[in-house]
Amino acid sequence: MKISFPKQFWWGSAASATQTEGTKNIKDQTNWDFWYDQEPNRFFNQVGPGETSNFYNTYKADINLMKETGHNSFRLSISWTRLIDQETGAVNEEAAQFYSDVIDELISNNIEPFVNLYHFDMPMKQQEQGGFESKTVVDYYVDYAKKCFELYGDRVKKWFTFNEPIVPVEGGYFYNFHYPDINDAKRGIQYAFHTILANAKVIQLFKQSGYEGEIGIILNLTPSYPRSENKADTEAAEVADLFFNRSFLDPVTKGTFPQKLVSILKEHHLLPDYEKEDIELISKYTIDLLGVNYYQPRRIKVKSEIPNPKAPFKPEYYFDNYEMPGRKMNPYRGWEIYPKGIYDIMINLQNNYGNIKSFISENGMGVENEERFIKDGRIEDDYRIQFLQDHLYWLSKAIQEGANCHGYHMWTFMDNWSWMNAYKNRYGFISVNIENQKRTIKKSGYWFKMLTEQNQFDYGI
Repeated sequence: MKISFPKQFWWGSAASATQTEGTKNIKDQTNWDFWYDQEPNRFFNQVGPGETSNFYNTYKADINLMKETGHNSFRLSISWTRLIDQETGAVNEEAAQFYSDVIDELISNNIEPFVNLYHFDMPMKQQEQGGFESKTVVDYYVDYAKKCFELYGDRVKKWFTFNEPIVPVEGGYFYNFHYPDINDAKRGIQYAFHTILANAKVIQLFKQSGYEGEIGIILNLTPSYPRSENKADTEAAEVADLFFNRSFLDPVTKGTFPQKLVSILKEHHLLPDYEKEDIELISKYTIDLLGVNYYQPRRIKVKSEIPNPKAPFKPEYYFDNYEMPGRKMNPYRGWEIYPKGIYDIMINLQNNYGNIKSFISENGMGVENEERFIKDGRIEDDYRIQFLQDHLYWLSKAIQEGANCHGYHMWTFMDNWSWMNAYKNRYGFISVNIENQKRTIKKSGYWFKMLTEQNQFDYGI
């Protein structure tokens, strides 16, 4: 059967500054540079953010490869630490020119730049002030965004305030995989609230300054499926959805916080500190465009044991995770592969969030040791092509049923450094040899070009 997509669909991929640029010509440290210096053993094979895919030096050749693989759009992020001198607050002119050149190179190749302002990379000087736990840092972030708009707002028409803002909350304050790596739900929820406030303040700045284009946010939406239709299981799944999806989705799209989530936080004395004008600002300045990152579902069952009230609070106080028998897995990443989840997300946005304008901003499959699949000098990643086809089938179905989805971006363009996992799993359309920086298009890259040229593909169920 033919799976087709609307005209002018955004086809492309996404990447981030920290994961691709390396640390060349960056004067100050990010939170990730600092953490790697402190605890290199936490990072796979002790590979830190200084060793990446060298986009800073090879962006012209890399953008040419984007064109060769059928991109008409690409999401990058700007490094706050690279762009702004943390001592003076002034723009680093060399960094400003680099990002300007990247944007121009994309446009000259008919690839629209989607620019994200923040992708987990807090300047360490701001981290020492508490990161987004601090309202002062929120103000620094707004100043940084203002400079980005002034520098690039004449050419960039799609902006994003944050990528996956719940992840630093989960990793830094609940589950130990982001700096500052502490178990403190109260501080984590303050961080989350100030991130939502920062999002609203930057949207206010964008709108009041009269810039053309759209501004949004990138959220990793993970559907919470109950083990059964039993009321206890469905209520547990509802709470998981509140914490991991609606905590950010509701305020950035509707300007309100879910009342049930507020009640839970109040019960555990976890409500953040805020002013009345903060709530008013959040209610007024919501997003134009929602990016959706989808990788895996969340399976939930009712809590089997009474939680210890003295233990550090975690969302799992209200539910247990459930391993569904027979689920399809990506054994390398340890994630379930469930393509229908992408459909369920889109239908939820259609039914419950005003069918907000959206696109798939990340979706992908990380695999270890892809060199095993080299044939005639090319990685034959048929598993990735199948992954793409299965998810695009369900995305197309949602669009046919009226979902307001305008594009699909794969994670990622080329193999890159991946936070604590470094180069353990490879995700790209382009294979990168880290030793000599040689790039090779994988089979999936050629398939993607065919897809984007035809705007359809043959799918056999």
